[in-house]
Formats: sequence, C-alpha cells, structure tokens
Amino acid sequence: MNVQQLADQLRRDNLFMKNVTRWEVLPARPARTAPFPAGMDGRLKAALESRGIHELYIHQAASLEATARGEDVTVVTPTASGKTMCYNLPVLSAILQDEDTRALYLFPTKALSADQVSELYEMIEEMGVNIKTYTYDGDTPAAARRAVRQAGHIVVTNPDMLHSGILPHHTKWVKLFENLKYIVIDEIHTYRGVFGSNLANVLRRLLRLCEFYGSHPQFILCSATIANPKELAETLIGRPVTLVDENGAPMGERHFVFYNPPVVNRQLGIREGAIHVTRNIAGTLLKNGIQTITFARSRLTVEVLTRYLKDLVRDPLGNAGKVRGYRGGYLPGERRAIERGLRAGQVDAVVSTNALELGIDIGSLDACVMCGYPGTIASAWQQAGRAGRRKGVSMVFFIASSAAIDQYIVNHPDYLLQQSPENALLNPDNLYILLSHFKCAAFELPFREGDGFGNAPGCGEMLEYLSDQGILHEAEGTYHWSAEDFPASELSLRSAATENFIIVDITDPAHHRVVGEMDRFTAPMLLHENAIYMHEGTQYQVEKLDFDACKAFIRSVDVGYYTDADLNISLSLLDIEKEEPFAGTAVAALGEIKVTALVTMFKKIRFDTHETLGFGHVRLPETDMHTTAMWWTLPDALADRMAGDRLKNGMMGVANLLRIVCPLYLMCSAQDIAVVYQVRSPITDKPTIILYDNCPGGIGLSQKAFGMKELLLSRALQVAEDCPCEYGCPSCAGPVGEIGEDGKRTAIRLLKELLK
Repeated sequence: MNVQQLADQLRRDNLFMKNVTRWEVLPARPARTAPFPAGMDGRLKAALESRGIHELYIHQAASLEATARGEDVTVVTPTASGKTMCYNLPVLSAILQDEDTRALYLFPTKALSADQVSELYEMIEEMGVNIKTYTYDGDTPAAARRAVRQAGHIVVTNPDMLHSGILPHHTKWVKLFENLKYIVIDEIHTYRGVFGSNLANVLRRLLRLCEFYGSHPQFILCSATIANPKELAETLIGRPVTLVDENGAPMGERHFVFYNPPVVNRQLGIREGAIHVTRNIAGTLLKNGIQTITFARSRLTVEVLTRYLKDLVRDPLGNAGKVRGYRGGYLPGERRAIERGLRAGQVDAVVSTNALELGIDIGSLDACVMCGYPGTIASAWQQAGRAGRRKGVSMVFFIASSAAIDQYIVNHPDYLLQQSPENALLNPDNLYILLSHFKCAAFELPFREGDGFGNAPGCGEMLEYLSDQGILHEAEGTYHWSAEDFPASELSLRSAATENFIIVDITDPAHHRVVGEMDRFTAPMLLHENAIYMHEGTQYQVEKLDFDACKAFIRSVDVGYYTDADLNISLSLLDIEKEEPFAGTAVAALGEIKVTALVTMFKKIRFDTHETLGFGHVRLPETDMHTTAMWWTLPDALADRMAGDRLKNGMMGVANLLRIVCPLYLMCSAQDIAVVYQVRSPITDKPTIILYDNCPGGIGLSQKAFGMKELLLSRALQVAEDCPCEYGCPSCAGPVGEIGEDGKRTAIRLLKELLK
C-alpha cells in the first residue's frame, strides 16, 4: 500500500479518525527554476547534467548572482531544498578558475561535516579534477593534518576546532589564510545563545587574521526557517548580508495529521500512552513498506520504540536491520552506516532524537511520526520536512503525549501551522564571552593601540584591563601576550566542557568492545548499576559504572522490561553579591548558587503494558554545578493572602512567563537559563522565583537579568495580558492542566504586586 492509499484507508477508519483533531493537507508546489549562469565552468555544468540537473532552483540562482556581485549571502529555505548547491557551486567555480583559491566550511556537528564532504567528493570525481577537500576535526589523524594545512582547497571543520585547533596555530595555516575566498557557515539557526555568541567572536578572530594575511573572504550562510535569519546572520558575521528566502524547490502533497490518543481513565484524565500509539502508527507504515522516520524527545523513548519496531520485522534468524535507532552516543561509524542505509533504501524505518533534524542527507522519506512536541515550532517543521519527496504524497503524524504543551498544540493545531517560527537570539558583546575571545585574539596576534576587534565595543578598555592584570605587556603602543596559559583551551564554545563516559560491552570475556559514549550529566540517569541500557533496541544490563575512570561496563541480556531513573535537582546558596528592596517589601538579589543533581532510584517498566514491575536504589555521587543566579522573593503579606494551591499555581505561571521573555531580552537560547519557583525556598525561607545560568560558572546572564529585573517582570505581565486565552496556554502562563483554572489570574496579580 502506498502513502495515498494508506491516507484514504485511515480517513475511512472511524476508530482512528475520532482521535484526529485536524487533518491538514498542504498542497503540492511545483519547482520554480532559472537557467545556469552564463559564465559557469563547462566541467561543473557537465557534472550537474550527469546528475539530471539541467536548471537551478530560483533560490540557488539568486544566491549565485548575489555571490558573483561580491555580497555576503544568507539562504533560508526548508529542509531538502538544495541549499548545499548555493555554496558548493560558487566555491568549486572559484577553485576551477584559480587553483590557489581556498574555502573554509563550518558545520555545527562532525556528522554534518562528514556528510557534506562525501557529497563534495562525488561532485569533484564527476568533474575529474584535483580539488582537495579535507575534514579537519578531532578525528583527523595527526599524520594527515599537515596535508590538510598545506594542500586543502576546501577545509571542512566545526566551530570548536576552528577556535582551538586552527586560529591559535594560524602560522601553520598561511596557505589557507592568504588565499581564503569563501567562508561557508551552514545551519546557522543552531547558533543561538551561548554557542552563537561564542561563534560570532570566533569569526571576529578569524577575520582579524584574514586581514593580517591580506585576504578578504565572502560569507555564504544557510539556515532552516527561523523568524529573523537576516538579523542572526548579520549579528554572527558583523556585516550586512543579502537575504535569499524565496524557495524554488518543489514539494509533493503533504498530509499533516494531529492525533490525540484516546482517554482511558475519564476521572483522572489519563490518555493512552503516546509511545504505544506511535508504535502502532509507525508499525502500520512499516508493514506497508512506507519509508518512515520517527522522532522522539529522549534517548530512552528512541530505544524503546526501536525495540518495538524491530520485533515487528525480525526474520527467523532474529535479524531486524530494516529498523534502526539513531541518537547521540552511537559511535560515528555506526551513525554513518545508518545514514547510508537510509539513502540506499536498505532501512525502512529509523527512530531518532533531534540528531537527524539537521541537514544530514538521508534521502527522501515518505512519512514522519513525531512522538510529542519537540519544543519549538522551528524544530517541528525541521522534523516534518524530513518527509516528502519532490513528487508524490507524504504524511506527517503529530502524536500528542499527556504533557500540557502537547495537549494545547493538538487541540489548537493553528499554533503550529500558522505561528511564525521562533527568533534565534545571541549577544556577542556579552562582556564575559567578549573578554574571553579578546584574550584569545591577543594570543593569536598582538594588538596595536587603536586596533578594533570586529564591531565589538570597548577595545581600548579591554586592552587596558588585560595590561593591568599582567595578561598583556605593552611596548611602544603594541600589546603582546605575556601570560603563560593557552587561552583557547580554557574556553568551551558550547558552555561547559565535560568528559564523556565510554560504554564497554563485556558480554564476551575474550573480546571487550566499545559500543557508545555518553556525557557526564546524563550518565547517572541511564548508566547507573542495574540499569537496562538499550542500544539499537538490544538490551544490556549495566554491571558497573566507574565514575573516576569515566567508563560503564555492560553485559547483553534479554529481559522483558526497561528502566527509567528519577533525577532530583536541589539549589543551595553559596554567596549573596547584591540585595535590593523591590516593590515595597519584596526583595531582589544576585548571588552564586550550587545546583545539585542526584539520581536516587529507578523503576523497572514492562514492555507492552508499561506497568511498573519494581524499584531499585541508585548509589552514585551527586553532580554539582556552581553557577550565578538572581531571584525575586515575594513579600510575606502577599503570600499570606493566597490560600492553598493558589500561590503555587500563580508562581508556576510567573515562572512559565519568565521562561518566555527572558531568552528574548537576555538575548540567549532558552537552554542557557533555568527559571524555577519554590513556594518555600531553602535559599530565602520565603516564596521565591529563581533564575540561574544553566552552565558551570555562569556566563553573565543572571547579572544581566538583575539589571533589568523590572523590565523582565513587566514584559511577562504584558505577555499574559495580551494573550487572548482565558485561563492560560503554552503561549503565556502555561496550560490549564498544569497551572489550574486560577493560575493565569494569580500570576497576573503577583506580577502587578511586584511591579507596584
């Protein structure tokens, strides 16, 4: 049965349709094309024609024209619309005309780098020319690094490697810096918050070195759909860009189905589990030979669904290679094999976390199943965009969980279908981040008096400060690095550098093998002793977790359950830096706190029925993080007037509103901060709302929030009052099921009292 036939069958199925809240059909869109540019190299044209490409999509043609005019360009079109051609064609053309030309490609992940290099290799081989393309990252062997530095026409890397492996050693990269014509940055929508602010400063350092070596590169940037692509690109590179956002790629008809699992307990409002429904829908697609991608929010859900789907297709020998899991923690070789299997049509179903949202080429799939809302509108469309060939019909299923935000979206589908995607925000001039990169820049090249650092403010003050600290030494108007340490090694672009745990399979005593890896903060949840660790649907029991050696030892088992652990977060005060009276008897404060994460117990959950079979204790050390925080303490008189759950519901509503407005006004990613409420806080012994930097040491967001504490509360109040909902929704104070019918009203009252 093909997609259209399945869609027709489901529409006739009354049992299925009574749980569908919206069946939206997005019409097919024809391709809009333009001829190849007149001056295109014949070898390039022949290579494209051999692939069946005789014209360009209009967005490809527009970006080539802007690039030819010498402009910096940002291209914003949906997934699988051929953005790669927007930068590969001008780069390859320039190298064909002058073999000394160099280009630098930046991708946010190693997986994406590897994928793009393989596509470039294919184009170069078809042309029969000697254009050397190399990946330069942590996996590049030491012996190969010299060849990359000397001979690479196109160097493909990631921001972390550029920051710590290329810029501080620029004297070894003279050939690249002297001849650099293009800098390509893909997936720029991922550069938000701390990561994006860091990258903007890495680019300031890169352009400073280019100027020193006499090159003036052009930027070509690409992004998935976000609300502010031009603003984001210009903030990242510090100069104006030409926006190309008219998509010329074709799209077949797409059915978008919103499905709310049926209620199984009316009194408690409990619905059938989203995992169970996702398994049934993905299983139906699999049985009908429809190539499908299923997205889940957690690693555990990915493994449980992978196990279920593998059980549907096992052959008599137990093989189930038609179904694969995909998530962070799989080894690179395994992930590449899964991607190749999808492209070649050897894999019928893949279950993934958001790791496959980015533009890794996995071919065109016919269906996408989303097990729960991925968290943002932009992410949801990235995932939905994975399904849909350029011709033919595709289907997207959104399966709502019982979570309040899922229930809101499944009952208000227009929120997803019609709202514009979120803004991507960053602040490269954050003093903490800027000063760290200014030190890196001074290490790379001395500063002279009057030198700038891109468009960053306050260079003179920073030179003076670093000179006073003994980090720089001034001689005849030139500031030289005089500290002993290597500044780039102290700075992680993605916030906290953490050592990963290696997962070792010891089932065969004679042959231990590494099967995966996991970050330090997740390991206690999934790799505690007696946990069932799942990898591609195969079950392993954790025999030992060696915290000091960062290793977990696992043994293959076959039990009818999986495990899930409880994580407890507690906050404790380390130091108060500032305290101010606020709105009469309220108090606002800034200080340092310790965030303690501790896994205390786990439960065993049976496959199929999802009933709890038992509990177990976890004996692991706490994971501590010291960070900066600010908090608002409510006056006693105000708290005393709120009876029962009213205060709790109102504080939860205020916290939800602050989670919306804080990333906007602090210019960071939502993941960079945490906002929690405590009806009786151990920090203040009173009702308190706490905002803290969600990374070790903090990056100055709490200090910034303290400086705009009234503005943040007034904007939170504005969001609540402007929202037309009566009792609350995910766009303001939170869904009614979470904050209660009085939650929104109480949150508005609390905010007004705090702003008196």
